[in-house]
Amino acid sequence: MLKDKKIALGVTGSVAAVECVAISRLLMRHGAEVYPIMSPMAHKIIHPYLLEWATGNPVVVELTGQIEHVNLAGKHDEHVDLYLIAPATSNTIGKIANGIDDTAVTTTATSAIGAGIPVLIVPAMHRSMYDHPSVLENMDKLSRIGVHIMGSRMEEAKAKITSPDAIVEKVIALLSPQDLDGKHFVVTAGPTRGWIDRVRFITNPSSGRMGIEVAREVSSRGGTVDLIIGPTMVEPPTGVDVVNVETPSEMMEAVMNSLKKSKTSAVISAAAVLDYIPLEKKNIKIASGKENLSVDLESTPKIIEAVREKYKKMFIVGFKVESEVSDKELEKRAKAKIDAGICDLVVANDAHRKGVAFGTDTNEVLIVSSEGVVKKVPLSSKRQVAKEIVDIISQRLK
Repeated sequence: MLKDKKIALGVTGSVAAVECVAISRLLMRHGAEVYPIMSPMAHKIIHPYLLEWATGNPVVVELTGQIEHVNLAGKHDEHVDLYLIAPATSNTIGKIANGIDDTAVTTTATSAIGAGIPVLIVPAMHRSMYDHPSVLENMDKLSRIGVHIMGSRMEEAKAKITSPDAIVEKVIALLSPQDLDGKHFVVTAGPTRGWIDRVRFITNPSSGRMGIEVAREVSSRGGTVDLIIGPTMVEPPTGVDVVNVETPSEMMEAVMNSLKKSKTSAVISAAAVLDYIPLEKKNIKIASGKENLSVDLESTPKIIEAVREKYKKMFIVGFKVESEVSDKELEKRAKAKIDAGICDLVVANDAHRKGVAFGTDTNEVLIVSSEGVVKKVPLSSKRQVAKEIVDIISQRLK
C-alpha cells in the first residue's frame, strides 16, 4: 500500500513514544521507507538506537551542517512524501502552529509545511492539556493551513494516541489517489443468519473482512460508503456509514434503502448472503434430546438481481465463491453472472485453496469482466486485494 513512499516520522516527548516502533514497522510492512526524527525529550523516553534498529535508518536528533530538515522536507524532488509526527505533545503542536523551530521535529515541520508536503500530527497528552483553549486553537490553526490532525482516544482523563493501525490507515489514505471523490458506494459484507428457533441459526464462516477492506479502500480514495454488514467481530473502518443487519431480508432492505437515499456510483456485493434459510422459524426453543430433526429450507431472493431489476444502469460488482475448481472453470462460472446481465464485474475465488476466502486475512482472486479475466490477484492480504479490486472499479467508472 505504501510501496516506494518515503515517510519522515517525528517523535516527541510523550510516553506514547513507546508506540513509534510499532508505527514504524507497520509503515515498513506496507512498503514505506521510514526516516526517524526525535526531539530532545523523546530520546529521554526511548533511545534513538531503538528507532535506528526499527527503521534501518539513522535517527535525526539534532540539526547539523547536513541541513537534515531540508534534505528530508525541502523544496526538491527527493523530499519525503509525508511527515508524520506521532506522538505530538501540546508543546510541539504549539511550536509548529507558531513557526517556532527549536528542535529537529519542529524545524522539519516548518520546512515540510513550506514545501507543501503533507503533514499528519497525532496528539497525545493529558485531557486537561488537550482541552486548554490555546491547544485547541493551535490545532485549529494548523488544520486551517492544511495540516492533518488525527483525533485522540479519550480514556482515563487522557487524550491517548490512536492505535498504530489507525495511524497507518490514515497515512495510506493521505497518500492514496483521490480518484473516487464525489462518488458514493454501497458495500455489503459479512455473513447473514437464518434462524431455526429462538436460540439456533444457520450461517457461514464469513468474517466480513473482505468487504470491510473494500469499504476502507473506497473511503481512503475519497468515496463515501454505506457499509451494510452482517454479524462479525471485525471492526469496521472509521469514516463510513455502517448499517448492521442480521438476516438476508434485513440486508436486502438496507441495500434498497441506501440506494433510495443517495445517488450511488456502484454496488459492491461482498457479503456472504445465505442462499437458503429455514422455511419456518420456531418462536420457542426446540427441545433438545431428539435423535433426528429435519429443517425445511427455502431459497432467498438475490440482492444483486433485485438491484439490477430496479437500477438497470447501476455498476454492480459481485463476489463468487467456489470450491475445488480450476482457474478456467472459476472464470467460466464468474462470467456466467456477467453474461446474464447481473454484474459488471465479478470477483471470484476458490475457498478450497489455502489462505483463501472465509476466515482468513488473505485472499486470492480472479477479477472477471465481460472480456474475461481482467486481473488475477495472487495470494495477498485482503487489504491489498481490496486495492486491486477498487483500482479496476475506479477505471471502469471513469
